[in-house]
Amino acid sequence: MTNASIPFGRALCAMVTPFTGTGALDLDGARRLAVRLVDGGCDGLVLSGTTGESPTTSDTEKAELIAAVRDAVGGRATVVAGVGTFDTRHTAELARAAEKAGADGVLVVSPYYSRPPQDALEAHFREVADASGLPVMLYDIPGRTGTRIEPETLIRLAEHPRIVAVKDCSYDFLAAQKVLARTSLAYYAGCDEHNLALYAVGGAGYVSTVANVIPGQLRAVLDLFDAGDTGAAATLQQQATELIELLMSAGLPGTVTAKGLLDALGLPAGPVRAPLRPADRDTVDGLRASYERLLARTAPGRPRA
Repeated sequence: MTNASIPFGRALCAMVTPFTGTGALDLDGARRLAVRLVDGGCDGLVLSGTTGESPTTSDTEKAELIAAVRDAVGGRATVVAGVGTFDTRHTAELARAAEKAGADGVLVVSPYYSRPPQDALEAHFREVADASGLPVMLYDIPGRTGTRIEPETLIRLAEHPRIVAVKDCSYDFLAAQKVLARTSLAYYAGCDEHNLALYAVGGAGYVSTVANVIPGQLRAVLDLFDAGDTGAAATLQQQATELIELLMSAGLPGTVTAKGLLDALGLPAGPVRAPLRPADRDTVDGLRASYERLLARTAPGRPRA
């Protein structure tokens, strides 16, 4: 896959937004976390996505976060800003603000709750793509938004010069392959259990919540696959399965579990903002134990976190 086919890098982290103990934006923590993630193997950071608690951060906080992370990582990683809302006009405003703050691209989720039909959805994405000069990653996650970006809609949107990528949380592997076969869109796995599988059929990489805690392990999966050691890549992916399941499929939002584990590891995270509530002690203890088991299972010489 050429560099043109991977506009934002391969190993992207959907970064949590660190807050202070009182719930304020923790820009120093964001800088430190961003540097750790890039040092650990991430070549892209996605800010203010679902994992970044975008529904509860202000427009000003979003811009400040972009500027702080951009300053911290410089040109070592791409910075993609989540700008999607249920309001086309507001989303376009956020795209322009992200460009001004120093983002390299924008992540645009389907408008949620209002559930627009496909023609309105397509018009929404086109208007947002026209609002700035930044390349756009569409975010297909119907389980949260209530609206699927249908494959034919994606195929039409791929004709737009600034719509270049998709973060796929549709859980429709066949549809993803159909779009891959008919467009030049860069497809990123948005569900960590699909990271290797989608990459193996031509995906660009992943946008991962789990990478907040194990950036090196996830990056090594792609590196081994690229090196032709597909068996070792599969083994590393399998070793992470337990932690992926606990972080992403245990009945709590990934933001809650990721922040709970990051806090337990002494890394920048802080509390979640209401209406979310922090993970309880038993959940955090289980996450920490799974993390430690993963480190113990990792073969010598392999990146661990």
